[in-house]
Amino acid sequence: MDWLTSLLENPGITDAMPTAIAETLIMMVLASVATIIIGIPLGVVLFVTARGGLAPVRWVNVVLSAIIVNITRSIPYAILMLTLIPFTKWIVGTGIGPYAACVSLTIGTVPFFARLVETALRDIHSGKIDAALVMGSTRFQVVRKIMLPEALPGIMAGITTMVVIVIGYSAMAGIIGGGGLGRLAYNYGFQRFDSQVMVATLVVIVIIVQLVQATGDWLTRKVDHR
Repeated sequence: MDWLTSLLENPGITDAMPTAIAETLIMMVLASVATIIIGIPLGVVLFVTARGGLAPVRWVNVVLSAIIVNITRSIPYAILMLTLIPFTKWIVGTGIGPYAACVSLTIGTVPFFARLVETALRDIHSGKIDAALVMGSTRFQVVRKIMLPEALPGIMAGITTMVVIVIGYSAMAGIIGGGGLGRLAYNYGFQRFDSQVMVATLVVIVIIVQLVQATGDWLTRKVDHR
């Protein structure tokens, strides 16, 4: 039982880990909520303005899809976070810490999540949209009453995937000054060669991801009435 006593007396676990978990949860919740708020409308606009969509507008779709979404998605997160430090300081007043990391986490995951929303909308049978238009529904009504409810299971699955990615990015952000479990693993586990902290941090991250995935799968089944 020496290993258990050593584990419980390790300051990296007893003192630093609760704060690191709280910071990781703050980044996960704030960045995920912001990504959902921005990503769903962006995904809808990508789908609606595409060729064959409800309101095809080529230049809008090209600007959003080919320039903003694709370019942002192609930038590695670590580089994106460092590049955004001046913008992050302007938004939250600092370039380090969990709240600063939320800015780059949101910008890094919105394009990916918007693509998942667009994909979920493409899975809707076109006959349902055509029937709603024939019955006199406006485009906004079609989006709100047909497209989003029909795509909700796919969007919910996309939210689950996005939150798991945010957790992974937050660990990376911690190494660059974002705080959370990533910083704990780097400062205590890597720099101090403390294998107990490293293993405990990995276990906590795996547990959080499993809980998010299980909750997301349950919610997806609840909203799937097909």
